[in-house]
Amino acid sequence: MLTDTICAALSAAGLGIAGLTAYRKRFLAATRIAAYALIPLGLAMTGILDWLTDLVFKPSIWLGFGLLGVSWALFMITRAVEHRSGGTRKERRAAAAAERAGGVSAGASEPALGPGRGATGVKASQKPKTKGGTSSGTDDFSDIEAILKKHGI
Repeated sequence: MLTDTICAALSAAGLGIAGLTAYRKRFLAATRIAAYALIPLGLAMTGILDWLTDLVFKPSIWLGFGLLGVSWALFMITRAVEHRSGGTRKERRAAAAAERAGGVSAGASEPALGPGRGATGVKASQKPKTKGGTSSGTDDFSDIEAILKKHGI
Protein backbone atom coordinates (compact mmCIF):
# COMPACT_ATOMS: atom_id res chain seq x y z
CA MET A 1 0.00 0.00 0.00
CA LEU A 2 2.80 2.39 0.91
CA THR A 3 4.72 1.49 -2.22
CA ASP A 4 1.68 2.27 -4.37
CA THR A 5 1.42 5.73 -2.82
CA ILE A 6 5.12 6.44 -3.30
CA CYS A 7 4.97 5.29 -6.93
CA ALA A 8 1.93 7.45 -7.62
CA ALA A 9 3.70 10.48 -6.11
CA LEU A 10 6.83 9.83 -8.17
CA SER A 11 4.77 9.53 -11.35
CA ALA A 12 2.84 12.71 -10.59
CA ALA A 13 6.07 14.62 -9.95
CA GLY A 14 7.60 13.28 -13.15
CA LEU A 15 4.57 14.19 -15.19
CA GLY A 16 4.66 17.70 -13.68
CA ILE A 17 8.30 18.07 -14.73
CA ALA A 18 7.38 16.76 -18.19
CA GLY A 19 4.63 19.38 -18.41
CA LEU A 20 7.07 22.17 -17.52
CA THR A 21 9.53 20.89 -20.08
CA ALA A 22 6.82 20.82 -22.75
CA TYR A 23 5.85 24.39 -21.80
CA ARG A 24 9.44 25.40 -22.66
CA LYS A 25 8.91 23.87 -26.13
CA ARG A 26 11.26 20.94 -25.58
CA PHE A 27 8.75 18.31 -26.66
CA LEU A 28 11.20 15.45 -27.28
CA ALA A 29 12.70 15.78 -23.79
CA ALA A 30 9.21 16.17 -22.28
CA THR A 31 8.02 12.97 -23.92
CA ARG A 32 11.06 11.11 -22.65
CA ILE A 33 10.53 12.43 -19.10
CA ALA A 34 6.87 11.41 -19.23
CA ALA A 35 7.87 7.91 -20.32
CA TYR A 36 10.23 7.60 -17.35
CA ALA A 37 7.59 9.06 -15.01
CA LEU A 38 5.03 6.40 -15.92
CA ILE A 39 7.34 3.48 -15.06
CA PRO A 40 6.85 3.53 -11.23
CA LEU A 41 3.07 3.71 -11.53
CA GLY A 42 3.04 0.89 -14.07
CA LEU A 43 5.20 -1.29 -11.80
CA ALA A 44 2.91 -0.62 -8.86
CA MET A 45 -0.21 -1.47 -10.85
CA THR A 46 1.19 -4.77 -12.13
CA GLY A 47 2.17 -5.98 -8.65
CA ILE A 48 5.87 -6.32 -9.46
CA LEU A 49 6.78 -3.97 -6.63
CA ASP A 50 5.00 -6.16 -4.08
CA TRP A 51 6.98 -9.11 -5.38
CA LEU A 52 10.23 -7.10 -5.15
CA THR A 53 9.55 -5.97 -1.58
CA ASP A 54 8.83 -9.57 -0.62
CA LEU A 55 12.07 -10.54 -2.30
CA VAL A 56 14.13 -7.98 -0.41
CA PHE A 57 12.67 -8.44 3.06
CA LYS A 58 12.25 -12.24 3.35
CA PRO A 59 15.32 -14.15 4.65
CA SER A 60 14.12 -17.44 3.14
CA ILE A 61 14.37 -15.93 -0.34
CA TRP A 62 17.92 -14.77 0.37
CA LEU A 63 18.78 -18.28 1.57
CA GLY A 64 17.39 -19.63 -1.70
CA PHE A 65 19.58 -17.27 -3.69
CA GLY A 66 22.53 -18.32 -1.53
CA LEU A 67 21.88 -21.97 -2.33
CA LEU A 68 21.65 -21.16 -6.02
CA GLY A 69 25.01 -19.38 -5.75
CA VAL A 70 26.62 -22.35 -4.01
CA SER A 71 25.22 -24.67 -6.68
CA TRP A 72 26.59 -22.44 -9.44
CA ALA A 73 30.01 -22.30 -7.72
CA LEU A 74 30.12 -26.10 -7.46
CA PHE A 75 29.32 -26.44 -11.17
CA MET A 76 32.10 -24.00 -12.07
CA ILE A 77 34.62 -25.77 -9.81
CA THR A 78 33.85 -29.15 -11.36
CA ARG A 79 34.16 -27.67 -14.86
CA ALA A 80 37.53 -26.15 -14.00
CA VAL A 81 38.83 -29.41 -12.53
CA GLU A 82 37.51 -31.34 -15.51
CA HIS A 83 39.19 -28.91 -17.89
CA ARG A 84 42.54 -29.16 -16.08
CA SER A 85 42.45 -32.96 -15.94
CA GLY A 86 42.06 -33.30 -19.68
CA GLY A 87 38.40 -33.57 -20.52
CA THR A 88 35.44 -35.60 -19.43
CA ARG A 89 35.57 -39.10 -18.02
CA LYS A 90 34.37 -40.45 -21.37
CA GLU A 91 37.19 -38.68 -23.24
CA ARG A 92 39.81 -39.96 -20.77
CA ARG A 93 38.55 -43.54 -21.17
CA ALA A 94 38.64 -43.24 -24.96
CA ALA A 95 42.21 -41.90 -24.85
CA ALA A 96 43.32 -44.69 -22.51
CA ALA A 97 41.71 -47.31 -24.76
CA ALA A 98 43.42 -45.85 -27.83
CA GLU A 99 46.75 -45.87 -26.05
CA ARG A 100 46.32 -49.50 -24.98
CA ALA A 101 45.36 -50.44 -28.54
CA GLY A 102 48.66 -49.08 -29.84
CA GLY A 103 47.37 -45.73 -30.97
CA VAL A 104 49.11 -42.45 -30.49
CA SER A 105 48.61 -40.67 -27.21
CA ALA A 106 47.48 -37.05 -27.12
CA GLY A 107 50.96 -35.71 -26.33
CA ALA A 108 52.79 -37.71 -28.99
CA SER A 109 52.93 -35.10 -31.68
CA GLU A 110 55.24 -32.19 -31.07
CA PRO A 111 54.09 -28.72 -32.10
CA ALA A 112 56.43 -26.75 -34.29
CA LEU A 113 56.55 -23.55 -32.26
CA GLY A 114 60.21 -22.80 -32.71
CA PRO A 115 63.37 -23.86 -30.93
CA GLY A 116 62.84 -25.74 -27.72
CA ARG A 117 63.06 -29.24 -26.37
CA GLY A 118 61.55 -32.01 -28.42
CA ALA A 119 60.27 -35.40 -27.30
CA THR A 120 63.86 -36.67 -26.96
CA GLY A 121 64.89 -33.87 -24.62
CA VAL A 122 67.44 -32.46 -27.09
CA LYS A 123 67.28 -28.79 -27.92
CA ALA A 124 66.42 -27.95 -31.51
CA SER A 125 69.67 -26.03 -31.88
CA GLN A 126 71.67 -29.18 -30.98
CA LYS A 127 70.07 -31.35 -33.66
CA PRO A 128 72.34 -32.14 -36.61
CA LYS A 129 71.63 -30.06 -39.66
CA THR A 130 72.11 -31.31 -43.17
CA LYS A 131 72.92 -29.42 -46.31
CA GLY A 132 70.24 -28.66 -48.81
CA GLY A 133 67.54 -27.77 -46.29
CA THR A 134 66.18 -31.31 -45.79
CA SER A 135 66.74 -33.61 -42.90
CA SER A 136 67.35 -37.29 -43.20
CA GLY A 137 65.01 -40.24 -42.94
CA THR A 138 61.73 -40.23 -41.09
CA ASP A 139 62.22 -36.96 -39.17
CA ASP A 140 60.33 -35.08 -41.86
CA PHE A 141 57.13 -37.05 -41.64
CA SER A 142 57.06 -38.49 -38.11
CA ASP A 143 54.98 -35.70 -36.62
CA ILE A 144 52.67 -35.70 -39.65
CA GLU A 145 52.20 -39.45 -39.27
CA ALA A 146 51.49 -39.00 -35.56
CA ILE A 147 48.83 -36.40 -36.29
CA LEU A 148 47.22 -38.61 -38.93
CA LYS A 149 47.21 -41.62 -36.58
CA LYS A 150 45.77 -39.47 -33.83
CA HIS A 151 42.81 -38.58 -36.05
CA GLY A 152 42.40 -42.13 -37.33
CA ILE A 153 43.52 -41.45 -40.89
